[in-house]
Amino acid sequence: MIKLNELDELLFTIKKQFDYDFSDYSKASMLRRVNRFMDINNMKTSVDLKFELINNPTIFQNFINEIVVNVSEFFRDPSFFKSLHEKVFPYLDSYPKINIWTAGCSFGEETYSLNILLKENNLFPKTRIYATDISRNAIEQSKKGIYDNTNFKDYTKNYYECGGKESLKNYFVSDEKHSMINSEFKQNILFSNHNLVADSVFKECQLILCRNVLIYFNSKLQNKAFELFYDSLPVHGFLAIGKKESLRFSSVYENFKEIDREEKIYQKIR
Repeated sequence: MIKLNELDELLFTIKKQFDYDFSDYSKASMLRRVNRFMDINNMKTSVDLKFELINNPTIFQNFINEIVVNVSEFFRDPSFFKSLHEKVFPYLDSYPKINIWTAGCSFGEETYSLNILLKENNLFPKTRIYATDISRNAIEQSKKGIYDNTNFKDYTKNYYECGGKESLKNYFVSDEKHSMINSEFKQNILFSNHNLVADSVFKECQLILCRNVLIYFNSKLQNKAFELFYDSLPVHGFLAIGKKESLRFSSVYENFKEIDREEKIYQKIR
């Protein structure tokens, strides 16, 4: 196990060696994840960890996957998707083309959930989704779109609670253990690596979803991300963040209005 002072040294090494800057991530969350990774991989000291990260590319990629990927689920927080359907989709319908960015897409559950609802509301044909994550493993898993059947009863419940119109099973090809999203729902999605810490504006998008990612950033890094989202949105574009996240203390807060306070959906007004 490592301590806080050793964590700072580790993050400095990672930044210098690999150009991944985690210095402004929440220290408490980072410490938990690093120690969990060390425990899983039977590493005793920070020296052991640094040696493996520097000399073993596979270990380093596994490390990145462990500390940045957040587990998600289909139609997580149904009330959010219901609000998106009722308060944002009608506005998006006025555009001839729609660009959507799902930042921190993890393994793709939220992105495909969104695409299913776009399909049911006749917005799918004119929508392009840019799904990004810092983890290459998450991107590769998202592209495959294959999920364990264990939690599909919960996914189905979420789906109907947010206003789903069909049977969720219609959107997947399934066997006894796994379900794969229909290929149709992959065709309008571009999955790619993107680092909210270091990379620039992605593309002008009418809607940006970045939910339950910023809680792992400190206030400085959160503000940097919000500025990135602001620059990526046109006037009247929408930003959705997680329920435990806040736009209020960012430098761009005055440039947004609340669309749904409870679900943390905002619209850029200037």
